[in-house]
Amino acid sequence: MELELRHLRLVTAIAEEGGVTRAAGRLHLTQSALSHQLRDVEERLGTPLFLRLKKRMVPTSAGEKLLRSAGPLLTAVKRVEDEVGLVASGREGALRIATECYTCYHWVPPVLAEFARSHPLVDVRIVAEATRRPLEALLAGRLDVAIVSTPVTDPRVSARPLFRDEMLAVMSPRHPLAARKRIRPEDFAAETLILYTGPEDSTLFARVLRPAGVEPRALMEIQLTEAILELVKAGLGISVLARWAVARELAAGTLIGIRLSGGGLRRRWCAATLTASDTPRYVSEFVALLARCRLSAAPQK
Repeated sequence: MELELRHLRLVTAIAEEGGVTRAAGRLHLTQSALSHQLRDVEERLGTPLFLRLKKRMVPTSAGEKLLRSAGPLLTAVKRVEDEVGLVASGREGALRIATECYTCYHWVPPVLAEFARSHPLVDVRIVAEATRRPLEALLAGRLDVAIVSTPVTDPRVSARPLFRDEMLAVMSPRHPLAARKRIRPEDFAAETLILYTGPEDSTLFARVLRPAGVEPRALMEIQLTEAILELVKAGLGISVLARWAVARELAAGTLIGIRLSGGGLRRRWCAATLTASDTPRYVSEFVALLARCRLSAAPQK
């Protein structure tokens, strides 16, 4: 019996994606090739690694044991590959970041520009595909810094406070709710709600709508801030966005922002990194720069 790294990557992909179709796409394999390789692994080990339950691949006890060992091994190998690649290319290191909010990518580039001036040999990468699950990507070794508002409770993760902001209900000045001083959860029931993400990833749903037992009339998922703003201006729905993200439109009067009832909807942002002694120094320096830049901005309070 001899397992290879490709076998560990295959089993990990199937477990994380929940099936062979999505796992095959992630690994750039055909479905038949992936299924063949899975049979090969199971024959080498002499035991099945997955059970098919309601169209989902669920690890067996043997599969779970293999996965527990595969994670640290793949992370270590990836780190070595990255380090060797950086040495070979003459670069100092790589900084991979993602935020938990698509709007945040609007203010991150100026911070990156300042960082690049002091760290010209660090290869900075924005990992946009990790936006919906940045903490998971951080723990999986795919990120170095995750900018999040989700509370950090995992002891493997350290969090440095950045800033607080407030989410407002945003709508056209012609909207029937535009004259309100506060927006209640039940006011969303008759509205088309335009958000970046679905209910499972939405702060609004988690902290306001679901506790009140409210569902909007319709939900549109748009991952581009400019598109959301134009749809709202056209009266095609309302949104809930950070005050700082719509400050220009509020000042111009092209949009109305109204606080949510019950004390409003506020978030506390932080920069999350792995709690590890071998974290590169430039990662800590980037986090410090990030904190200075956001705290000096002040309008988001």
